[in-house]
Amino acid sequence: MNKIIKSLNQKKKNVITSFKEELIKVLREYFNLRIQAKAGQLKQLHLLKKVRRNIASIKHYLSNNKNI
Repeated sequence: MNKIIKSLNQKKKNVITSFKEELIKVLREYFNLRIQAKAGQLKQLHLLKKVRRNIASIKHYLSNNKNI
């Protein structure tokens, strides 16, 4: 029983780590899109909203699972 709990905790930690890496990647993408929008180079403005929602969903997941 103890081994199962340890393996589940390890998997959760791996998932949390991958979500944090994904958050950094998406934040970087959002920054680049904002810069392009300010310069007038971004033609697909809907991408800003899509990326913002991705950031919010990742942050929501991380905040709900921060006790792991």
